Amino acid sequence: MNIGDRVRLLHGKEEGVIRRISSSGKIEVEIEDGFVIPALKSEVVLIASTEKNYFGNQAQTDQETFTPAPISAPKDQGLYLAFVPLNDQNLSIYLINDSRQTYLSHTAEVYGDNHRTLFAGTLNAGEAKKIDDRLLKEMDEWPAFLLRFIPIQNKLEKAIPAFERQLKMKPTQFFKHLSKAPLLDKNVYLFALEQTTKELDIRSLNSELSQINPSPAPAPVQKPSRSIDLHIEVLHSQPEKLSNSEKMRIQLEVFEEKLNQAIASGMDEITFIHGLGNGILRKEIHKRLSQLGNIKYFQDTQKDQWGYGATLVRIS
Repeated sequence: MNIGDRVRLLHGKEEGVIRRISSSGKIEVEIEDGFVIPALKSEVVLIASTEKNYFGNQAQTDQETFTPAPISAPKDQGLYLAFVPLNDQNLSIYLINDSRQTYLSHTAEVYGDNHRTLFAGTLNAGEAKKIDDRLLKEMDEWPAFLLRFIPIQNKLEKAIPAFERQLKMKPTQFFKHLSKAPLLDKNVYLFALEQTTKELDIRSLNSELSQINPSPAPAPVQKPSRSIDLHIEVLHSQPEKLSNSEKMRIQLEVFEEKLNQAIASGMDEITFIHGLGNGILRKEIHKRLSQLGNIKYFQDTQKDQWGYGATLVRIS
């Protein structure tokens, strides 16, 4: 069994699609209306292979197909972001240019106000280029993807506008995008990046908006405390109801918010108390700090009180 297979529960009438497979043999099946139910592999059966044994090929033709309708991106703008399953845990990310136009492309992952470049360069016509890898089980923690495309026009002709798209993957929608990818000729999770927005006259638009609602004076930046406690018990009133990924998301959002406030308000240092635990939160905070240019350095601090459970950040 693989992610994306359609199955039926042996002890019920429910049918759905496998969305997650754990190493212990447990799976998660998404049924109608997006509900996800847990089950063991031994409690489900593949619909296509089983029904074929009993009813022949006719059952195959009657099955619901999970390939989306053909994507209607025009051929001169056939750009896609594709997630290629390597196994039930790992995905490779590809940019696909199934068009006649060559583009300068920039793809980044977005953490609040911070970006990390995944790819920057030329994406030729008819080219598929791998840009990164991802773990499927960490999808809830994936950042948004920001993709920019600038057409390369080597002869004098009507200008093709540059455009950008930002995508945030949501599990309830992600698995509905299973389709055969152009150029790769594989079943992947495929997202079309066609341009759907009109070009705007920015000056005219700003003039109209200023007449309707003049821009207010910017609010002063709130200066955070010099020590921020990221323990989930401090940040949420009912932490026992949260999953591990939800706890991590909340903690990282507070970390980024307080760090941005500290930078914007001119503070020279700030300490984040993240605790010891399994070390995942500390590792993720250190990873994000290492990608910022306006951080002098960061280090474990207050070891007598917190062990390695606090990080001091020096701001340049």
